[in-house]
Amino acid sequence: MTTRDAAGVRERLERALEPWQEPGAAELCAALEELVSNAARPGERLDVERLKPAVYRVRIGSAPGRDLVLKRHPPAVAQTDRLVVERWLPALELADGCPQLLAAVAEREGSWVWHVYEDLGDGNLAADRLSWRLDAAVDFMAELHVRAARHPLVPEVRWRARDHGVHFFMSNLRDAVAALEALATPPRDVPAAFAGARERLLQCLYALRDDAPRRVRLLEQAGGPDTLLHGDLWPKNVFVSMSSAGPRARLIDWDHVGVGPASYDVSTFLYQSAPEERPAILRRYREAVERRGWRLADHDTLNLLFHTAECARYAHCVVWAAMALLHDGAEWGIGELMDFEPWFRALRPPFAA
Repeated sequence: MTTRDAAGVRERLERALEPWQEPGAAELCAALEELVSNAARPGERLDVERLKPAVYRVRIGSAPGRDLVLKRHPPAVAQTDRLVVERWLPALELADGCPQLLAAVAEREGSWVWHVYEDLGDGNLAADRLSWRLDAAVDFMAELHVRAARHPLVPEVRWRARDHGVHFFMSNLRDAVAALEALATPPRDVPAAFAGARERLLQCLYALRDDAPRRVRLLEQAGGPDTLLHGDLWPKNVFVSMSSAGPRARLIDWDHVGVGPASYDVSTFLYQSAPEERPAILRRYREAVERRGWRLADHDTLNLLFHTAECARYAHCVVWAAMALLHDGAEWGIGELMDFEPWFRALRPPFAA
């Protein structure tokens, strides 16, 4: 492709991103110029599709396998996501367990970093939940957890990323209680129903706080070794394709990567699965890890560990909504907190007693 063609590619990308006024778009397009110019032929279609806030797909022509995904990160998240691709998964011999990172470019003021990834398409587990895909996803989750358990990289991941263990549970519980107590006098007008919803939500958190010592003991005694966690194992983040060697699972969106008990990831996966699927998922996970020498806790203990992890995530959501309302007067925080109240009260362990 000629210099003129390459410049045309850059201009087309800038025009396509312009409606969203993305920070660092100029720097991103300059970095994309060579990548896209090498992949696109003169006159070929070049489209930009917004997948969700700060995430885009660049479609190059009509042939499969040439599209790119652009994602904007805060610098700290960009660093941990890069470590997942370039250091942590390769150390576990699982380098093919995520998309390739093709380029990274910082916005001029350093407030944002753009990552450019290979595009895995639309075939995630949420869109195409075939039984063989589900099995491959569970097997990969088990492989990741077993390989990383007690690995020397675990302290580094904890230091650079997140701790999803006891610290995550207790700190979010305390912070959620403190933030809601501070909202006894909201900083702005709220609906009349807000006070009651806030009080009922607080009662849920108080009850969880009273039960916290038992749950912490269980995490410490039966949670197993800390391991590398994806941290956000929703079906939309799991891709499974068929290769010559068989099903191949890969995970995207490692923004919540961290360490902690394997039950944290398994809990997310179970809660995002239909109740009738859950027994088979847990059975396959148990069989997969036990073939590699792990012994999981009994069913009832695991059920409470899974519920504890989900409660911690709920409390985390409460913290951010309450803080947004408390400090910024954010209107969205009002609705979120009022929605969380019935959800939190209805939350149960993933397996019925």
